[in-house]
Amino acid sequence: MGRIGFQELALVFGLALLIFGPAKLPEIGKSLGKGIREFKSATTEAISEKKVDDSEKKEDSGENSSKEDNE
Repeated sequence: MGRIGFQELALVFGLALLIFGPAKLPEIGKSLGKGIREFKSATTEAISEKKVDDSEKKEDSGENSSKEDNE
């Protein structure tokens, strides 16, 4: 289970064609693609921000320990 075969894909496409009609399918595909791109960019941005935060925390903890050693 978990894999979508050709028959299942054709069934889903056929149902979408019946429900939305041929004129709406390109619009739906376009908006779906835009949503996926926005989600991907937001995920990438969140990951990069987390890496920056983690590296800043490591630098801060290293500076604090060296200050404590000097005192």
